[in-house]
Amino acid sequence: KRLKAFLGYDPYARNGWNTGNSRNGAYFRKVDTQFGPIEVQVPRDRNGQFHQHTLPDYKQHSDILESMIIKLYSKGVTTREIADLIEKMYGSHYSPAQVSNISKQMIPKVEAYHKRKLSDKFFCIYLDATYLPLHRETFEREAVYIAIGIKPNGHKEVIDYCIAPTENIEIWSEMLKGFKSRGLEQVELFLSDGVVGMKTAL
Repeated sequence: KRLKAFLGYDPYARNGWNTGNSRNGAYFRKVDTQFGPIEVQVPRDRNGQFHQHTLPDYKQHSDILESMIIKLYSKGVTTREIADLIEKMYGSHYSPAQVSNISKQMIPKVEAYHKRKLSDKFFCIYLDATYLPLHRETFEREAVYIAIGIKPNGHKEVIDYCIAPTENIEIWSEMLKGFKSRGLEQVELFLSDGVVGMKTAL
């Protein structure tokens, strides 16, 4: 129906002759969905101008599956565990590498989070680092720097976070400078542990 609307005439209709474009068969696409793998027949025109919008070009996975993968990844589930879960739940096979590629869609959102404009006032800001086991080339504990703020209205939010091998004042200093450049002007109280140089940095 969409190709009919695009071309402007019914199949085999005489008014379609010599219009410069015509039907050119169809091709099949395999797509992973929450109902399992399905094969979709997509019509095409001779000039290659028709694009159907039910499934975006080259997309091999439904938005629901991709959203599920991204959500699991954001919760800290490993790519191998996600691949196993998706196969058991939906019958669609993904390799850990495919899961990793889909999860990379989160990168622009994470970058935007780190650059977002901050409120100009916080009543209190907690600064602390905790060590978590992170899997890179090796599986080691690394410092996750976390700044949590409480606004004058009592609303609490994670202002920012940063990951580094160990805790040191230089990284805290860079984070604090970042808060200022992103709009933070006034804080009544900072709370932190005894990191050497923190008072001077503040």
